[in-house]
Amino acid sequence: MSLTVLLALLAGVLGLAVGSFLNVVVWRVPRGQSVVRPSSACPRCGHAIRSRDNVPVLSWLLLRGRCRDCGEPISIRYPLVEGVTGVVFAVLTLVVGATWALPAVLYVAAVGVALTLIDLDVHRLPDRIVLPSYPVVAALLVLASWNPGGEADWGALVRAAIGGVGLFLFYFAAAFAYPRGMGFGDVKLAGVLGMLLAWFGWGTLAVGAFGAFVLGGLFAVGLLVAGRAQRKSGIPFGPWMIGGALLGLLVGESLWSVYLSLFT
Repeated sequence: MSLTVLLALLAGVLGLAVGSFLNVVVWRVPRGQSVVRPSSACPRCGHAIRSRDNVPVLSWLLLRGRCRDCGEPISIRYPLVEGVTGVVFAVLTLVVGATWALPAVLYVAAVGVALTLIDLDVHRLPDRIVLPSYPVVAALLVLASWNPGGEADWGALVRAAIGGVGLFLFYFAAAFAYPRGMGFGDVKLAGVLGMLLAWFGWGTLAVGAFGAFVLGGLFAVGLLVAGRAQRKSGIPFGPWMIGGALLGLLVGESLWSVYLSLFT
């Protein structure tokens, strides 16, 4: 078993645990509650969840999706969030590999899962999550550019700064031009995603940024065709920004190379 595969498996297990915490974040942050206290409890009966019943995915399966104390159903969303986070962590680790850039990628992935669900639930991207991500991502990208034990790449850090500012300004202009279609939460998130995507390359940034509008547009068209929305209906755009960023990280440089080859 290669080091990267082993690391991906470990990242997947970490993702399951992170996903369990994200369930708490998604529920409490929009309500202005602490994510630390009190401990997790059943939303039906209020009984604190035992440690043995708080094992990601497995506990839900063993309890057959019901609270041990009151027997009321526990939403399948909880294990799904844990499982999806674990899969995303594992896949991104396989793509990025055992590099110092991995912590930044996994951090943004975790934040992205939380923000996606919150935006879908309440149509908001809370500052409590987005704004602290700026110094955290910047610090992790400094570490990645420093690359302890290897050759430093400070050019990537400069590119990250330009990408973050550039994507922020692009979204700011879009929000100013069409305020009904773009919230300022999207603008603030754009700076974080721009930093991470540009660190990996201009192609990653281009595909990630453009991919958000493609994914969001396809979703909107699907809603219109299905009669679930009208032309003036608003949809949360944060999930598609995060989806586009994931697309950029997975295949951005490859797609960008193919695009450039069409003109050479």
